[in-house]
Amino acid sequence: MATTKLLLYLLLLVQLAATAYSIGVNYGTLADNLPPPAQVANFIKTQTTIDAVKLFDANPDIIKAFANTNISLTITIPNGDIQSLTNLRTARHWIIDHVKPFYPATKIKYIAMGSEVLHWGDDALKSSLVPAMRTFHNALIREGIKDVKVSTPHSLGMMLSSDPPSTGRFRPEVLPILAQLLLFCRQTKSPFMVNPYPFFGWSPEKENYALFRPNSGVRDKFTGKFYTNMFDGLMDAVYSAAKAIGFGDVDLIAGETGWPSACELPVCSVQNAVDYNGNLIKHIESGKGTPLMPNRKIETYIFALFNENQKPGSAAEKNFGLFKPDMTPVYNAGVMRNQQGGATPGPTMQIPTQPSTPAGPTTPAGPTTPAAPKKGKKGKPAKQPKPSKPATPATPTAGGNNNGGKKWCVAKPAASNQALQSNIDYVCGTGVDCKSIQPGSACFDNDIRARASYLMNAYYQANGRHDFNCDFSGSGQITTTDPSRGLCKYNA
Repeated sequence: MATTKLLLYLLLLVQLAATAYSIGVNYGTLADNLPPPAQVANFIKTQTTIDAVKLFDANPDIIKAFANTNISLTITIPNGDIQSLTNLRTARHWIIDHVKPFYPATKIKYIAMGSEVLHWGDDALKSSLVPAMRTFHNALIREGIKDVKVSTPHSLGMMLSSDPPSTGRFRPEVLPILAQLLLFCRQTKSPFMVNPYPFFGWSPEKENYALFRPNSGVRDKFTGKFYTNMFDGLMDAVYSAAKAIGFGDVDLIAGETGWPSACELPVCSVQNAVDYNGNLIKHIESGKGTPLMPNRKIETYIFALFNENQKPGSAAEKNFGLFKPDMTPVYNAGVMRNQQGGATPGPTMQIPTQPSTPAGPTTPAGPTTPAAPKKGKKGKPAKQPKPSKPATPATPTAGGNNNGGKKWCVAKPAASNQALQSNIDYVCGTGVDCKSIQPGSACFDNDIRARASYLMNAYYQANGRHDFNCDFSGSGQITTTDPSRGLCKYNA
């Protein structure tokens, strides 16, 4: 009898271990002062509770470093390779070169087919995405690899609406591709990977809501569900959009999310970063799920492992890391085995039985997104061509709304002319009327920044005024000051 009880107890422990809620991290390498991959892998294994790592490339040195660590790995195929991988022979060769030398010693869990393709890819790349995923999946099977899933991360720019969460819907122009993609996910039991960033939906009024701090919350008037944080709202919006086209059963993964500890504005601070990431980790590990996905594990990858001093763009881009390059914590987010590292997260919001009057609606925010056309992303592969680097959406502007709460989208001062021209080409390709910036028109200007700002704002206003509609690869920003000049009037 005692033996039977012991066996039952041991089985229970095994089951509990199998259902543990883990946290992942994005390992980018755009820095000149990072430790060697083998040292990083050993650090993650021995000093942290992180047991999943996502790469932005297929760096062989990094993949090899995680051999026999039992840490699961996601490797990313560059966007530039996608179209060629619709060919089975090419896909098998890619697997032979980049996967089989390390598998199964390295626990490769997912292979990401590019990144945020639907947000920044051209029509040819977008139409190749699902065929490439299907071909690559078949190639894995033919190469004898049956436990590695194929997915692809998405910017929340694919959303037509997301507030309230139950009204989440995909943009009509990407809906046919997403329907095929979600069908592929269902058939192969692969996850649907999205990149939610409450940081990019920040405003002074919604700061506590974005950071998991105590707040008055938001009630979805259509479902009656009560939301205490923006992360849940964004994930439920994606779930609602997938469910609306018949795919509510497909698992969702948060492929990137995070908060910078420093930048040019007060919104970036160590305390804000620790409150967001620390409370997010506690929220995920609780297994509570979201209001529309209760008790449902959401596999989540924090962006990022390290601060990266060679990331282009604002200071925020360089300061998303949980750790400094010497592997000391920037702050205590709750991933260290001995819980060292300075500031700790404050209390999280508990759902009241009689909630106070809800705060105003939340504005969902977008993901870190690539430069157009998109990306190899935040990592730099060794001994391989450097993938195109995606930038991140606009850093939130400080201060409240002026002009009766109106907001506009304009180009960042540091945005390059190349990025601005890409924005002009992208917006004009979506059907926005671009005649207003032609010579002789009211908004023509010899300065490309002025022309781009006018069109970026036109796109932002026409697509719901969500903050993620102004990300433009990190080259756009929200302003509460009317940028109109002379006869050139900006919509709001």
